[in-house]
Amino acid sequence: MFRHPMNYHDHITQDPQICGGEPVIRGTRVTLRTLLASLAVGCGEDDLLRNFPALTSRDIKAVIAFAATSAEEDLPVPGVPAI
Repeated sequence: MFRHPMNYHDHITQDPQICGGEPVIRGTRVTLRTLLASLAVGCGEDDLLRNFPALTSRDIKAVIAFAATSAEEDLPVPGVPAI
């Protein structure tokens, strides 16, 4: 069932003084790149929570929401065929 999209801004921040400005989980130095790479190789939520104890389940969902939004923005919009 579709629910209102998560506001990932509550969980993710960017600061030039933290991890070179890469997006991280707020209050940590855990980068989104690290979490997405971990998910891509098959780590599950339980694995991430165990390996990064400062994270919450909502943080991981925020990373996925951020990635989904980023992918939407990067995908080309198909052109309208000329008639």
